[in-house]
Amino acid sequence: MNPGLAVKQAILLLGDILVLYGALALALLIRYGTVAWTPVAASHIEPFSVLFVFWIALFYINNLYDMRGQKNTGAWRRGLVGALTASAVVSIVFFYLVTDYGIAPKTNLFVFLIAASGLMYGWRSLYNAVVRKRVPFTETLVMGDTATAAEIMKAIADNPQLGYRLTKDPAKAELVIVPPAARADAGLAAMLCRAAAEGIAVTDTASFYEAIMKKLPLADLEPAWFLGQVANRKTVYDFVREPVEIAMAGALAVLTLPLTLPIALAVRLTSSGPVIFQQKRVGEFGKEFVLLKFRSMVANAPDGSAEAGTGAVWKTANDPRFTRIGRFLERTHLDELPQLINIMRGEASFVGPRPERPTFVGELAKTIPYYDLRHLVKPGIAGWAQLNYKYGASAEDAYEKLQYDLWYLKNRSFWLDLSIIMKTARLFIARN
Repeated sequence: MNPGLAVKQAILLLGDILVLYGALALALLIRYGTVAWTPVAASHIEPFSVLFVFWIALFYINNLYDMRGQKNTGAWRRGLVGALTASAVVSIVFFYLVTDYGIAPKTNLFVFLIAASGLMYGWRSLYNAVVRKRVPFTETLVMGDTATAAEIMKAIADNPQLGYRLTKDPAKAELVIVPPAARADAGLAAMLCRAAAEGIAVTDTASFYEAIMKKLPLADLEPAWFLGQVANRKTVYDFVREPVEIAMAGALAVLTLPLTLPIALAVRLTSSGPVIFQQKRVGEFGKEFVLLKFRSMVANAPDGSAEAGTGAVWKTANDPRFTRIGRFLERTHLDELPQLINIMRGEASFVGPRPERPTFVGELAKTIPYYDLRHLVKPGIAGWAQLNYKYGASAEDAYEKLQYDLWYLKNRSFWLDLSIIMKTARLFIARN
């Protein structure tokens, strides 16, 4: 949408790389009194260059290259400190447990970590301040009084680092964002065509919303749009994904046996009821399947842990139905390990919309437009909606999460799935 965003991200990445090598040079200068190209200095270049790839990857999965979050807030500082801490741990493991480069930079690594942390924090803070106040802005006119237009204007006002600035003066506008109704207004459409001919960028609310918010605005989309953008979208990746995932799930099932067996024993010993919780969910093309999890709630709770429940009840973050071990399993998501069997059966995927119970699906499909489209792909253990939205426990939450699920359907790819898996792993660690 805005080529300037890509430039800002590239500058951010380049700056991080320069800071990392600068911190290494500073560590060598402090340690040896010189940064000249000596055999000792040369011996550090290759291993630290490999290590820096892991640093950049950790920054990525902590959303430190997402321009929406680049502002000097408490949340941003916690994210950066978390990424720096994880990078420090990886650095220690890298040099002392994984690799053998012929160096064991005890003091050098300690000095480097201090230098890199300080320089990175200073560089990132300065960058955020500059892009929010002193970079060129695209004067943006948002037309219409819809809820989507209001949400776009709020996003622009709250995130100047994205490079947009609101204006109400059509003469100053460099970008005009128009509502769906513009297509039916011949006079307005003609005016927008003239504006485009004069070099003013024109886009619709749905496209801009999707690019900035990373979700789809259900209220501004029509059935025909979904048929072309989501419903009929199949790629080579979709066809090779299932056999690869089945093989990966089988391998992971074997590798995680040292975890699954003790968990099964702990569930059996700490509460009465079955070890494996089985519950009907709605999967691809609306077909029902039995989801498998380690039981985390008391047996026979209202639809919480057994088929004998008395009715469908939304699960909440602090649900009193959790058992002692169950709350830990739910927080760490270890209760989901049996879902590897669902993947091997071809019922689920590693990444996709989270499957809901048939009762909830029936209710939500009546009130939320296009809800059934989330069943165009297999449900997943991890998902785009889970990454971007809070714990959902209502129809309103389901509406919001659907906007993220449909964005995922439209943009799904190997790289997006990999990104979701990596960021989901980071969330599990951060929560615990």
